[in-house]
Amino acid sequence: MGYYVAVEQNVNLYVEDLDPGNGKPVLFIHGWPVNHKMYEYQFNQLPQMGYRCIGVDLRGFGKSDRPWRGYSYDRLADDIRVVIDTLELENITLAGFSMGGAIAIRYMARYGADKVSKLALFAAAAPLFTRRPDYPYGMTKEQVNSLIQATYTDRPKMLNDFGDMFFASYVTEGIKDWMHGLGMEASGHATAMCAVSLRDEDLRRDLSAVSVPTAIFHGVQDKVCPYPFAEFMHAGIQGSELVPFLYSGHGLFYDELEKFNRELVSFLAK
Repeated sequence: MGYYVAVEQNVNLYVEDLDPGNGKPVLFIHGWPVNHKMYEYQFNQLPQMGYRCIGVDLRGFGKSDRPWRGYSYDRLADDIRVVIDTLELENITLAGFSMGGAIAIRYMARYGADKVSKLALFAAAAPLFTRRPDYPYGMTKEQVNSLIQATYTDRPKMLNDFGDMFFASYVTEGIKDWMHGLGMEASGHATAMCAVSLRDEDLRRDLSAVSVPTAIFHGVQDKVCPYPFAEFMHAGIQGSELVPFLYSGHGLFYDELEKFNRELVSFLAK
């Protein structure tokens, strides 16, 4: 079922709760610039294995409200907290893809292990999305600035260009069109503002705050969040498990769909 959760005055987030009240809860946070529907091929399978899948559209994306402000990682993590409290969730697995993984890490830094028993990070845009003098991985700030500019001038082309480096394996034109459509459902302004957060936020100090069992799924061929991101997170999150996807790019949830679902269920069942 789908419903709205008020996270602050005049801002409501759309939540898709596949089997309310039944199964172990897994709260999925989507990546930039799509929405919760990116997890379709996980939501098709996990409920029949006893998991309550909850997808949230971040503010500005999917069916959620589109405020002008509020796109810092702190605010987005606080939104997730309101959803968790409103749904009265306990012992959840918090799962985040790309920017959603970064938000999940920031959530752990702000709220600790309260309400969360496990953390799953999928091609997370962390600890940094852009290069620094002491972090030579990822895009340059200039490249992200170009994404922001293109978002405000020709967002369909920006999404096409971004989509060209999303998957490593061959995917059908239908899948490409589907992902492009998810991106077009977003607010253009929210897309740009979250790109600013991706460009500027630094999660290196947040990693040590993660104190729950953590699985890091990452594509070795990822061109958006290169594999060294995963190695840095693995080193910074005590006791974490790193699961490489040898044949995957950024879209590992589809590049190696069967392995992704199998590894995720294995982690959830531990």
